[in-house]
Amino acid sequence: MSLLGSVSLGRIVFTALALPAIRPVTHLVDGDHVVIRTDRNAAITSELRDRTGTVVAYEADAIDMTKHLGWSVIVVGIAHRVIDPDEAAAYRQALRPWVDGTKDQVIAIHADVVTGFRLVADGAAAIGRAVAAAVRDEDPGLTGGGTGRRS
Repeated sequence: MSLLGSVSLGRIVFTALALPAIRPVTHLVDGDHVVIRTDRNAAITSELRDRTGTVVAYEADAIDMTKHLGWSVIVVGIAHRVIDPDEAAAYRQALRPWVDGTKDQVIAIHADVVTGFRLVADGAAAIGRAVAAAVRDEDPGLTGGGTGRRS
């Protein structure tokens, strides 16, 4: 999660009208949650189930296009609206959207499964081995094979 927290832009992946949908959004990491802002008319907002939440994926990366080095982190978990007024206000203050419009909805995604990979110096996308060797040092919650379960 520390790599994810080192960047502010990622992509949320969800289901809209029974089809996959992906939207770029700004985020922050708060413990084992990824938090985003959106507006009440956004597709992701209308797809959230009030009580049970909605399974989503969230991906962010930092890739040097010239050197072909970098990383990608993917979080899969349950997304819920943040409904506590004080908590939502604090997140709204901390999260500055990159686009105009009212982004009054705050969504928190619990990181149930975290995976990722690094693009290493030899140019290969070393899935698993590189994550276990490199990312684990930055995020002890990530285990060998590139996945870690969080509860």
